[in-house]
Amino acid sequence: MGRLDGQTALVTGGGRGIGRAIVKKLASEGANVVINYGTSDRAAKETADLCRKEYGVKTLAVQADVSRAEDVQRLFEEAKALTGKVEILVNNAGITADNLILRMTDEDFDRVQKINLYGTFYGMKLAAKTMLRQRYGRIISLSSVVGLHGNAGQVNYAASKAGIVGMTKSLAKEMASRGVTVNAVAPGMIETDMTAAMTETAHKAMEGQIPAGRMGSPEDIAEAVAFFADPASGYVTGQVLAVDGGMAL
Repeated sequence: MGRLDGQTALVTGGGRGIGRAIVKKLASEGANVVINYGTSDRAAKETADLCRKEYGVKTLAVQADVSRAEDVQRLFEEAKALTGKVEILVNNAGITADNLILRMTDEDFDRVQKINLYGTFYGMKLAAKTMLRQRYGRIISLSSVVGLHGNAGQVNYAASKAGIVGMTKSLAKEMASRGVTVNAVAPGMIETDMTAAMTETAHKAMEGQIPAGRMGSPEDIAEAVAFFADPASGYVTGQVLAVDGGMAL
């Protein structure tokens, strides 16, 4: 018996990296999982197959561009068709387009907002509608320590992730009396495909800024998401949990 037996979780950007770790963790706790992906259909379907075989849960991989409201609407319709309900939404899909502000184009700024910020907004809106009817739900969004403290060369990314914090706290106030919690996880430096491309020198320099002495793993983030998704966490809402090894201290 898992903490999430019989519930259905929708995870955007759930085929790879942090999203994949979140999907696996929720499935291991008994949740049926709907895995949204943008272009990586093979990774999403592999993750779905893995969860179905290892944990015996229902799975579904759904392509949708979270920057498009109509795609997110279709995503929710397909997700609800799996079991008739969605109790957990994890807004994980996100991109970067880093550059110093003097070199950052309008297009790069807009593209990051559309996926990271608008995508989260569209998901929150549809989840709120569904969960209000259920009088139960968990909405968990991925922010970043960059959204809390800023980072040179990431004005667009920081703006999107700071916006997620503001939306999380505001929606938490709207939903608290209806049995729905709204929280965010703010990862620090996590071992993903993106950080794997860094040089060894850059890795060591970054790790030197982290009191824990190491980068985090996708599984570290998945554990935090599972905490917020737990029915036992019903009195925790409007919170932003930094999972960063003490980097932001």
